[in-house]
This record gives sequence, structure tokens and C-alpha cells, in this order.
Amino acid sequence: MAQIKIYGLRTTLDQHRGALADAIHGAVMNALQYPVEKRFQRYIALDPADFLYPQDRSQHYLIIEISLFEGRSTAAKKDLIRQLFQRIGEHTGIHPQDIEITLFETPRENWGIRGVPGDELGLSYTVEV
Repeated sequence: MAQIKIYGLRTTLDQHRGALADAIHGAVMNALQYPVEKRFQRYIALDPADFLYPQDRSQHYLIIEISLFEGRSTAAKKDLIRQLFQRIGEHTGIHPQDIEITLFETPRENWGIRGVPGDELGLSYTVEV
């Protein structure tokens, strides 16, 4: 399971939402071996007064937070991060300097999905990649 939040200025997200969605999902499918139908993304569009960031970032600055079941290898997580930088750049032109990514891993029993704890959930994919 991966729940993804993308924070950015409203103008940036409005301009790049479709390309971001495809780039992010492509990276998740490839690096974490996710099925195509497992797309969980939320876009948090902020006004300039609500999104302060360092002067060495542009108006395209993004924060990407990904909540995951724990169990992925370090190599898979690093591959995901690298692919996110690459694919977002290719799809949108947003430079890696303007992208920050945080992965949050939690045990499956800390999730509740479709009426059951996450560790009781039958999955159509493997978490341990």
C-alpha cells in the first residue's frame, strides 16, 4: 500500500497535475512492483501565503509524502526516489532542486483498509521487494 500526498502551489499543481500523476504512478509501479490499478494520490493545492519555502526553490517547488507498508528493501526505496526525480523531470520539466520526497513506513497492522487491519488484508501484489 502506498498513499501519496503532493503539496505545491495551486498554479503548479493545476498546470502539471496529469503529468505528475502519470510520472508518480509510473515510478511506484516500476520501483515497488505495484499493479496499475493501485493509484492513490492526493493533491494539496496551496496559495502562496500558505506555502512558504526557501528562496533557492522556484514556484514549482513540491513536497511529496508517501506512506507505505514497511517491508521494502533499501534498494527499492532508493530506486523509487530516483525514479520520482527522473520521471517528474521528464514529464513536467520540474527540476530535482524543486522536489522533496519523504517516505513514511509503518507496520501493516497500523493501517485500516476496506474494513480490516492492514495485516489481515489480502493483497494482489508483494510488499517485500
